Amino acid sequence: MAEPEEEKNGDPEEIGKEEQEAPPQNNTVLKPEDLEAIKAELEEERKAKAQIEAALAQKDALIADLQNQLSEAKRGFESTTAELTTLKDAHSKAVAKYLDAVKLANPTLPGDVIAGSTIEEIDASVQKAIAIAESVKKSLEAQAKEAKVPAGAPTRGGISVEGLSAREKIALGIQQKGTSP
Repeated sequence: MAEPEEEKNGDPEEIGKEEQEAPPQNNTVLKPEDLEAIKAELEEERKAKAQIEAALAQKDALIADLQNQLSEAKRGFESTTAELTTLKDAHSKAVAKYLDAVKLANPTLPGDVIAGSTIEEIDASVQKAIAIAESVKKSLEAQAKEAKVPAGAPTRGGISVEGLSAREKIALGIQQKGTSP
C-alpha cells in the first residue's frame, strides 16, 4: 500500500525527485523528442537553480562583509566619541585656567565682570570691563576737577560762637586767654 501524501517527508526536493523518478501515471509513451525536450528543460532549471544559489551565496558574503564594516564603523565611532569627550573636558579645564589667569593679570578690573565659557567670550568681557573702568575713571577725574580744593591751609579766621551756650562761650574765652602770651 502506498504512503499517503501527508506522511511523506515535507522536503520539496525529495517530493520533486519522487515525482521525477516515478513513471507517468497515464499509459502514454513519451516520444524521444519529448523526452529530450524535458531533459533540456530540466537542465535549464538546474542551471538556473545553480545561478540562484551562487547569487544567494554572493549576497550572504556581501551581507557578512557589510556587517563587519558596520562593526568596525561602530567601534571607530565609539572611539571617536570617547576622544571627543576627553578633548571637551581638556578644553573646559583650559578655558577655566585662562579665565583665572586673566583675572589675575587684571587686578584693577572687578572679577565678576570677567566671565565666559570660551576664550573669545573671556577676551570680549575683558575688553568690556576695561571700557567700563576707563569710563568710571574719566567720570571720577571730571568730578575731582569740579571740586577743586585750594592748595595749602585755609586762612585762619575767628571761631564762630554761634550756637554755643553761655557756659561754652566762657570756657572758650578762658582757653584762648590761657594760650595767648
